[in-house]
Amino acid sequence: MVALVRTVAYLGLEARSVEVQCSLAPGLPNFNIVGLADKAVGESKERVRAALASMGLALPPKRITINLSPADLPKEGSHYDLPVALAVLAAMGITDAEQLEDWVVVGELALDGRVAPSPGVLLAALHASEAEKGLICPAAQGAEAKWASDVPVLAAPDLVSLLNHLKGTAQLAEPDRGLIEEPAPFTDLKQVKGQETAKRALEIAAAGGHNLLMLGPPGAGKSLMASCLPGILPELTPAEALEVSMVQSVAGILEEGRISRARPFRAPHHSASMAALTGGGLRVKPGEVSLAHLGVLFLDELPEFQRAVLDSLRQPLETNKVDVARANAHVTFPANVQLIAAMNPCRCGHLGDPALACSRAPKCAADYQSKVSGPMLDRIDLHVEVDPVSAADLALPPPAEGSAEVAARVAAARQRQTARKEETGVRTNAELQGDALDRFAAPDEDGRALLLQAATAMRLSARAYTRMLRVARTIADLAGSEQVGRIHVAEALSYRRQPPRA
Repeated sequence: MVALVRTVAYLGLEARSVEVQCSLAPGLPNFNIVGLADKAVGESKERVRAALASMGLALPPKRITINLSPADLPKEGSHYDLPVALAVLAAMGITDAEQLEDWVVVGELALDGRVAPSPGVLLAALHASEAEKGLICPAAQGAEAKWASDVPVLAAPDLVSLLNHLKGTAQLAEPDRGLIEEPAPFTDLKQVKGQETAKRALEIAAAGGHNLLMLGPPGAGKSLMASCLPGILPELTPAEALEVSMVQSVAGILEEGRISRARPFRAPHHSASMAALTGGGLRVKPGEVSLAHLGVLFLDELPEFQRAVLDSLRQPLETNKVDVARANAHVTFPANVQLIAAMNPCRCGHLGDPALACSRAPKCAADYQSKVSGPMLDRIDLHVEVDPVSAADLALPPPAEGSAEVAARVAAARQRQTARKEETGVRTNAELQGDALDRFAAPDEDGRALLLQAATAMRLSARAYTRMLRVARTIADLAGSEQVGRIHVAEALSYRRQPPRA
């Protein structure tokens, strides 16, 4: 007899249909899993054997073959345990094979028969909804699965409870949809003393989704201002929150189905590897740039990152996605991030201060800053120098304007961009390109003349020229102006600097 149970394989944020076929045939007792399964899938036969034994069931003394179809699709992960167990039980006649045709099944089995959580349940639920099937998943992830439309969900705490439900002797309660988390309190801009130019650049970056580089001595407040950014960004829309949660589900960090409307803020250490930052590894997982999708990726001490690791971000910053190519798989993760970077002007950090700067200045600054490649800097829209804060500034009372007031202006600017979305097709000014850029970001005659003059004098690349137009459009949105004028172009150009070269 051959029994069939449906499950999924994850490729990036795509869930592909997989059939778990179980055959019981005469012959020497054996248990084989075929179909391009990795080690975790191959080990599932031992977890299934132990889980059935905990229920008082033994595998029949036959040749058991599990085929994962399509056979040429790589299968990774522990979520195949539960579908394999149900396929074996259906082949043994313990549960109804026809009844299982209406369900997509995912879940890891513990040795005592409990159904343990596994990454990617939200993707499996969305796939089941599209296929007009129900979903059987671990009880701990039922709340996560319920975010996928109105798909029927069986959230099973253990294998016994699931079998009793399928037989009709006991009923599993329908799980409730996960909670929407309240955003955590963020650092308020009122804590930043002075630094008016840097705070203005931060506001422009938040309003248009632009990349920002802050350069200044240690202790000037670069990291503090970066931590203030989530507090002035608008909340995720429901569709964006679901998109972010899909990445978190694949990464296995979506806890108890709780979805947050706050934008992600990721700040990896400068020792992060290329796979940690852009994704990959033996079992391909999303990296920090994907976990920050639709949010902020903060890279502190920018030159301390390995140069190859930093340069691996160049393509994602342009395409808003990461393509991870492996010999047996090609996986794409979303990576629409806002890059915020901070760096010291040189290794000692005190360039320009005669009392503190090292004896190698200014050559040390050129050597240090050249660790960040020119093409990488070219992808950063706003460059702002953060001056050291004096004791007199620190003694001043907190500024009257904080994150709430800045967030209101940012929200108004974002609303103007949203109103143009039907015509531009993009969410923020940082994504404007082509005809939409020419139509909505073209400056007036005075602004165009200034931009052309500056582009020649500063030797701006075509990319930098385009990014200046986008920044000018955002500055105009903050001012409530429909037309990009000379004053908006001038301010945009003031945030562009030419890095020193050795």
